[in-house]
Amino acid sequence: MAAETHKPTPDLPAVAAQARRFGKARSAQSHALMEDYAELISDLIGAEGEARATDIARRLGVSHATAIKHLARMKREGLVTSKPYRGVFLTAEGEALAERVRRRHRLVVDLLVAVGVPRENAESDAEGIEHHVSDQALRAFARFLADRTG
Repeated sequence: MAAETHKPTPDLPAVAAQARRFGKARSAQSHALMEDYAELISDLIGAEGEARATDIARRLGVSHATAIKHLARMKREGLVTSKPYRGVFLTAEGEALAERVRRRHRLVVDLLVAVGVPRENAESDAEGIEHHVSDQALRAFARFLADRTG
């Protein structure tokens, strides 16, 4: 009988440490959704005067029910308000969140373009990176870009 061969596996991290990392990733993903909604709502209000749930769902590529569920969560967290037969509106806190996300997005896009990524790819890639990059990394991006422009 031939001896079994298998690749050595790296040591697993401690259970608590690994659970904390995965928990942080899940929390970041949930917060990323809220950021995307806030940014889109702000953009829709700027372009059309209001953000309707059907427009939000269509632009995010989710069902109307999913958009409504997420908007309800944003209401509970004080980020949006709504009016009967009208759209959804950002609170001051929601608008501040949208602005932070917008600035972060622009910075990530600018960095990616500066290192040679085509703008269309940079815009797409920034949609994922912008939610997970640390403030420390963002400051480094800004310093890098400032150094390049003198």
